[in-house]
This record gives sequence, structure tokens and C-alpha cells, in this order.
Amino acid sequence: MAATDFKDYYAVLGVNKTASPEEIKQAFRKLARKFHPDVNPGNKQAEARFKEVNEAYEVLSDADKRKKYDQFGQYWKQAAEGFPSGVGVDMGGFDFSQYGTFDEFINELLGRFGGGNTRGGRQTYYRTSTGGGPSGFGGFGDFGFQDAGTAGATQDSEGAIALTFSEAFHGVQKHLNLGNEVIDVRIPAGAKSGSRLRVRGKGPVSPLTQQRGDLYLKVELQPHSFFQFEGDNLVCEIPITPDEAVLGASVEVPTPDGAVTVKLPVGVRSGQTLRLRGKGWPQPRGGRGDQLVKVAIVPPKDLSQQEREYYEKIRAVRTFNPRSHLQLIKL
Repeated sequence: MAATDFKDYYAVLGVNKTASPEEIKQAFRKLARKFHPDVNPGNKQAEARFKEVNEAYEVLSDADKRKKYDQFGQYWKQAAEGFPSGVGVDMGGFDFSQYGTFDEFINELLGRFGGGNTRGGRQTYYRTSTGGGPSGFGGFGDFGFQDAGTAGATQDSEGAIALTFSEAFHGVQKHLNLGNEVIDVRIPAGAKSGSRLRVRGKGPVSPLTQQRGDLYLKVELQPHSFFQFEGDNLVCEIPITPDEAVLGASVEVPTPDGAVTVKLPVGVRSGQTLRLRGKGWPQPRGGRGDQLVKVAIVPPKDLSQQEREYYEKIRAVRTFNPRSHLQLIKL
């Protein structure tokens, strides 16, 4: 780890290492007001300074985090050299050798892992909104949350929630563990991947205003074996036989709320799309969208002797040539 990786958070806040919690809070509030993005619109340097001040305060305002930070700071030179075995120093029972950089140490200290984390056999995803830099997360079960930043007067958090197609179609109520409280969140019918739901007043507490921000849930639909989305339309694919394509047929097609009978027109082509109006996904303003049924002509692989004989007879008497128009094509 390079020596320049280490950040002196006491210097960032302009306080001594012996500063009391109240002195640290006062210094933070003064700097937060000075570098707040609302006071410095479009000033990237002020925004970066504001994030740095918030990060320093989050570490130094927590007694346990401050203790570990102070320990790390004491041994930052050894950390820069990778803590070789037999270094012979007492690190207070904390193993700093697991970190390759100071940022790795801070990320774990603040709970910033990014990516995904598996809890209870389910995949939990973490996201950061565009409100500013992340400052930590907590989450259990189906939910993962990360602070959306401290660039505003209040802090919002955003998490990705995985839903099955059934849960999203019908709507579902989820129990959400926020660490110090459990809330019930109602997901309305018709949520899709990318849908963003707002839960007012359930975000983290801003150290600047002591007000709670909002919690945003971004929906991610788990893949379905039959249904997919194309824009706002629900899409599926129905395999049919060659004789059904030639002669037409009535086939059963699954929809979200049960199978319906669909009449295939005579001569339907592979790839042709049939529209089932009002059988698709619930719409935000009420009603249902459409379900698109794509036709796929599937020839049989295993033919009986009789089937083969009939196909051979058809080939012998067939007059239709779907490639006749290709005879005149040349460069």
C-alpha cells in the first residue's frame, strides 16, 4: 500500500487527535455547510471536499471505527509494506495485513462492499444512487441497501429488490429489516425491472440535519422460464408443428392468469407475432397491457414410418417453392 493512500481524517476536519465527540461534530457541521453542493453548485472540488468531510466524520464519530482507524494510522507504514510476518508489533488484536490499500480498510470499516452479497441463499445486490458518495449499507434476506450519499440536506438510500414474475404481477408485501427496525413494504401489482419505489422517511439519518431521508427500492425481476419483456409488452414463444402452420389450428397459450385458446391462421409463419390484447402486464394507470405470442415452427426429429411416408408424399406433390424469388438475385 502506498503511503499516500492513508488519509488523516483529523486533518480533514481540522481537529486534534484528542478532540472530543462534540468538537468533531462541530467541526463537521461547519465544514459541511461550507462545502455543501447546494452552496457550491457545479463546483466539483467542493463536492469532493464535502464527500471527504462526510467520510471523515462517519469514521471519527463512531467510537469503534475511530479506535480501529487510530490503530491503522499508527501502523500505516507497516501497512504500506504489507505487514510482513514477524513484524513484532502489537496491533491491538486487529489484523491489518488483510488490506492491500487504505481504501480497502475504510470500505470494510464503513461496510462498503459494492457488487453482490449472498445472504440466506439469496442474492442481495447493492446500488448507489446519484445523490453522492456512498457511506455504508446494511441489509438482510432479499434486500441490500447502501446510502445514496450525503450531498443533500437529507440522506437517501437505495436498494435493489429481487421479485419473481408472480410477485411482481400480483403485487406483494415484503418484510424489510433495516437493522434497528422492521417495516412492511407493499410492492404494487405491475412492477417491472427498473421500477423505482419510494418509501418516505425510512432512509438513513443525516448527521447534518438529524432528519431521515427516503428509501428507494429498485425492482429486479428474476428470469422466467416462459415470459419475457419487450418494452411494455409481455412476450412468449409458442412452438407449433408444420401441419398446424399449414392448416391452421387452435392452441392453448399460457397467460399470467391462466391459459387461453388462440386460433392460428392458415399459413402462419415462424417468427410471426400474434397479439393477445389485455392479457399482458398491469399498467400503472390501470388496465392491462398486451401479451405478444411469437410462433416458432418446430419440425419433428423422430418420425414414425407412417409419418415419414406422408411427408415424402407431400414433398412429391408439393407445388409451392418458397425460394423461387431467389433465382433472379445476383450481384
